[in-house]
Amino acid sequence: MIHEDTSDFRALFLADLPLMDVRAPIEFNRGAFPTAVNLPLLDDIQRQKIGCCYKREGQQAATQLGHQLVTGQLKAMRIEAWATFAKANPEGYLYCFRGGLRSQIVQQWLKDLHGISYPRITGGYKALRSFLMENTEQALKQCHFLLLGGLTGTGKTQVLQQLNNSLDLEGYANHRGSSFGKRLTPQPAQIDFEHCLAIHLLKKQAAGQTVFVLEDEGRMVGSCTLPLSLYQGMHEYPLIWLEDTLENRVQRILADYVISLCEEFCTLHGEEEGLVQFGERMQLSLKNIAKRLGNGRYQRLANIMEMALIEQQRSADLQLHCEWIETLLVEYYDPMYLFQCENKNRQIVFKGNQVDVLEYLRHASLQSFMQRQQPGR
Repeated sequence: MIHEDTSDFRALFLADLPLMDVRAPIEFNRGAFPTAVNLPLLDDIQRQKIGCCYKREGQQAATQLGHQLVTGQLKAMRIEAWATFAKANPEGYLYCFRGGLRSQIVQQWLKDLHGISYPRITGGYKALRSFLMENTEQALKQCHFLLLGGLTGTGKTQVLQQLNNSLDLEGYANHRGSSFGKRLTPQPAQIDFEHCLAIHLLKKQAAGQTVFVLEDEGRMVGSCTLPLSLYQGMHEYPLIWLEDTLENRVQRILADYVISLCEEFCTLHGEEEGLVQFGERMQLSLKNIAKRLGNGRYQRLANIMEMALIEQQRSADLQLHCEWIETLLVEYYDPMYLFQCENKNRQIVFKGNQVDVLEYLRHASLQSFMQRQQPGR
């Protein structure tokens, strides 16, 4: 069934429809959408040449140059790639930057050579991104947000993963949010991070959610920057405080930051090389905060970590890791986080362990949250 060009951006994102992005690779890599595949009309060099021609001689000359650059076997190969995508994804759409000339050319060539009428998105990438950014800003004004805070290692991410109305900022950023939070796979581009947040927010709103829970974060999650209005709102949102024992926190960090990460390195590089690269990553993470730790404390922790890594490689015993983790929590992360919370001067509306906090977040009504913020409560 042939469907028409569309400007129903909301429906596109809610249905996770496949998207053919015909922009140049450099444009795609700066930012795209989760269901998009890059099948460009022009490569980066061709795009640059045509752009220069457009500035010098205008659209007609630039269009003529484009037809000269994309011709013969190259043209046939690109059209074949588009046709393969269109046949595999008959419910999808194509787009270029503004939904203009490039997407129209792709449509026409598909129709002429393969008889395929494939629809495009009116306004292209620019209109899609504008829709997402505007929806996020509207949601930040219209919806209600709750912050989940707590000392490092209390399991805030585990709580978020059990809630239908959570927004996992660290998940979207592919980063655990601390100096040791870098994962084996790279972080998304800033634009991709913003799109991921926006689409999850859109979908949860469509499911009827009006109250959202997110972790208390700084402005940066690794290399990804939170939207300014969201970050500013975090200074006012009600704060729920997650508590756990130091022993449990150490074990949780051991599992997440040592055992799991080491397994990822070994899976990717083999056990011997994986252990080496894992050790280098951990030592670099500690070195990155050396100035904040102070030289004496850094050297003490670096020595403990080195012994722990040696023992891990020798006998697979992880106990020494617990020593540097506990020291880092007690002497660095806990005082820093508590200081930041005091500076923000926020009121904690609820405290408890994972079970209590989950129960509170699942069953407390919006009205109760609002009542707790009223003066005198």
